Amino acid sequence: MESAAERPRPVLTAGSVLPEDADRAALVARVHDPEGDGPCVAAVRGEHVVDLTALAPTVSDLMERDDAAAVVREADGGRAWRLDDLLQAPPGRRDVPHLLAPVDLQVIKAAGVTFARSLLERVIEERTGGDPAQAARVRARVGQVVGGRLDGIRPGSPEAARAKELLVSEGLWSQYLEVGIGPDPEVFTKAPVMSAVGTGADIGVLGASVWNNPEPEAVLVVDSRGRVRGATLGNDVNLRDIEGRSALLLSRAKDNNASCAIGPFVRVLDEDFGLDAVRGLDIGLRIDGTDGYVLRGSSSLREISRDVLDLVAATHGAHHQYPDGFALFTGTLFAPTEDRQAPGAGFTHEYGDVVRISSPRLGELVNTVVPSEEAAPWTFGVGALMRSLARRGVL
Repeated sequence: MESAAERPRPVLTAGSVLPEDADRAALVARVHDPEGDGPCVAAVRGEHVVDLTALAPTVSDLMERDDAAAVVREADGGRAWRLDDLLQAPPGRRDVPHLLAPVDLQVIKAAGVTFARSLLERVIEERTGGDPAQAARVRARVGQVVGGRLDGIRPGSPEAARAKELLVSEGLWSQYLEVGIGPDPEVFTKAPVMSAVGTGADIGVLGASVWNNPEPEAVLVVDSRGRVRGATLGNDVNLRDIEGRSALLLSRAKDNNASCAIGPFVRVLDEDFGLDAVRGLDIGLRIDGTDGYVLRGSSSLREISRDVLDLVAATHGAHHQYPDGFALFTGTLFAPTEDRQAPGAGFTHEYGDVVRISSPRLGELVNTVVPSEEAAPWTFGVGALMRSLARRGVL
């Protein structure tokens, strides 16, 4: 099997990654700058990306500003890079400028089981013990009992409680249904601060996993006061076999090298792109295998079971604070069941898959699947960031 370094990389251009209304959008990027040996906070303005680090040394700092959108659009900046040059640079190379994940000090959180369709797939994972060969049989059984009874149910409502009673009586209650239709959502820490990869980078799937898929999601960027300040795209890679063995293996299933991708840019909320626009986001997915295999899927926040502000409130409040803000994955409707490698085995990634997650108002996040063990090691953390900013005199 060819190594990650030997595989061809997808060609990215400004036209392919920018939102369709980029001329009206306040877009925030992060750029690795070899001259400063560290990341720069930047604004995407047409074909150029302008350094704003002197005004906001971190994206977290920028999101705290009430005038963040105006700063991104209008403030004088420092040096500038051509967006196409950044997109075509080899990711992970410290000697060339390239795009990074557009969040930094924010804690990376994720809400799980927020859509009824993906909720049932989690139940199936649990019932099969993570064995993909059993999925079709269990899926038929769950579908027979549940049918459309979960469609439109508001979590925590009396209708949800009655659905719980039915499922318990049929022997199908599970911890996933509890967080899917119960009063409390599942919110967990997806990845360490500073560990996410950006567009164009490799995304990691643990080598031991034999049943896995991407999770295309909208990601909210929230400030220290719990205000949603922006949105972007994310891939919350799902190792179905590992989590299916036990929900207590969530950390092993979710938090591995390069297993969290965010990008391409944070779109700051403004008069043209508010919370209602976020609530109406459609997210597309395309997977291209090295063998010509193609899978398409989609997810829409209009079908989410809990409002995005309810997810934020479950994360931040009197019970928990985030001084540097947080990035919150909102969950996905996408749960592929198509067979790929063998009849009845369902979908799973193959190394070299190119995953494209897109939304007309957020752009396109593109990553190539590799074993986590072969992805570029994560070496630049919070300490390295502070030292880099201090050397540049912007702290």
